[in-house]
Amino acid sequence: MLHPIPSAKTCAAAWIAAAQHVVSVGDEAYNVVVDIDDPIQHTPRDKAVIMGLDGFLRERGAYPIATVANTIFPQDLYRRHGAKKFRAEYLRGYDSLRKKGWGRYFERMVRWPTDGDATTDQLHDVIKRLSTQLSSNQTFRNVYEMTLFDPARDATRNRNRQCLSFLSFKLHHDRGLMLTAIYRNHHYIARALGNFIGLGNLMAYIAEQVGTTVGPLTCVSTHAEIDSATAQPDEDGNGTACRGWTITEARDLIAELAAGRAAAVNT
Repeated sequence: MLHPIPSAKTCAAAWIAAAQHVVSVGDEAYNVVVDIDDPIQHTPRDKAVIMGLDGFLRERGAYPIATVANTIFPQDLYRRHGAKKFRAEYLRGYDSLRKKGWGRYFERMVRWPTDGDATTDQLHDVIKRLSTQLSSNQTFRNVYEMTLFDPARDATRNRNRQCLSFLSFKLHHDRGLMLTAIYRNHHYIARALGNFIGLGNLMAYIAEQVGTTVGPLTCVSTHAEIDSATAQPDEDGNGTACRGWTITEARDLIAELAAGRAAAVNT
């Protein structure tokens, strides 16, 4: 089964096209391939779509789009602390969290366990290798990868495990830094658009450090779904953290954002 989505210019446009397609085939699809030509551009129309979805999620107590995007690249920390300090600030905040289940993608990029207590910084290594290759006479264009799936931590878990499994970067002589991201599962309401934006921010950071441009982002979701959500208690068991939504509400939201009819779109 293959569901290639026509290439789109931006993250929001790609999300709309892919979400509509998944709805059309029964709210669930395998091997959905999304190609985003410029993953760091957000037009006024894109911003309206982002605001519309973000408002829907916030209203229901779900994670906002910025939070989802920051699991892949902590953009706010980078803006505040710069390239030399934001990694340490991120790890300090991460280590202070009581719950470390969801949202650890960037931690896996910069602190991957190796032997014993040793770790490796995959992100630093990719940037270093890309920089070296760009400055050399012979450039290898297809040997830059990061893994997010960890058999030791993830293989035996059926719930609350990573969805982003693998990142493969390429250097293109005309189009700069390209990225293919592999997801084992993608929730198109709660996660997908935030993930696209987070991957674009990650590409922008790497391209800036290396001295190249941001090229296209390709996302392969081996399983994608228009997700509903049931009410979830907060971490302390008091009140409700997420009030949830139905499949019908999710479909209506996608249709409204595609048509520009949602209230947030018109603000």
